[in-house]
Amino acid sequence: MGTQRRAPIGRPRGFDADEALERAMRVFWEKGYEGAGLTDLTSAMGITRTSMYAAFGNKEELFRRALERYTEGPASYVARALLEPTARQVAAAMLLGAAEATTRPDCPSGCFGVQVSLAAGGSAANARDALTAWRNEGTERLRDRFRQARAEGDLPQDADPGLLARYLMTVGNGIAVQAAGGATRDELRRVADMALRDWPPA
Repeated sequence: MGTQRRAPIGRPRGFDADEALERAMRVFWEKGYEGAGLTDLTSAMGITRTSMYAAFGNKEELFRRALERYTEGPASYVARALLEPTARQVAAAMLLGAAEATTRPDCPSGCFGVQVSLAAGGSAANARDALTAWRNEGTERLRDRFRQARAEGDLPQDADPGLLARYLMTVGNGIAVQAAGGATRDELRRVADMALRDWPPA
C-alpha cells in the first residue's frame, strides 16, 4: 500500500486527498492510462499539477494509488467473495459481484483493470505491468481458496484449483468487457448463472 505524503508543517494541503484520489480513479477508469492526461486528472481532482505532484508523486504513482482505491472500493467484492463458506458460493459471489460492480450507475461501466489494460499502449508499460500483477494476484488468491476447498472435501479431488481460478477470472473479465459494451446488469447476472451450472459438485 502506498503511503500518503504529508504537506509541510504550517502549510495545510487545502484539498481533500481522498476525494481527489477518488476522482482520479474515475478518470483513469473512463479514459485509460494514456487517455488520462494530466489536465484531465488535475481538472477532475480540482488541484494544480504542483499540488498533484506534491501529494501523489507522478502520474504513474497516482495510477497505482488509484488502483489501490479501486481494489478497496468498487472491487472489494473480490475480498468478500473469498470469505464465502463454499467454493461454489465463492464463485457465485465473484461473478455476481462482477456483474454488479461493472454496471454501477454512479461509476464508469466495465472494470477499471480491464478498461485500462485495453487502452494501454507502449508508453503505459508500467501501468500495464501493474495491472497484470494485480490480476495475477487475484487469480492466485482464488486458486489458494479452491485448494483449501479441495482439501476440505468441498471440491472433488480431481478438481484443478488453478484452472477453476483462471476460469472465473476469464468469465469475470468477459462480464466487464460486455458491461463496457452496454450489456445490462440483468443480462450479466444470467451469464454468471450460466457459467455456474457446470460447477464441480462437492
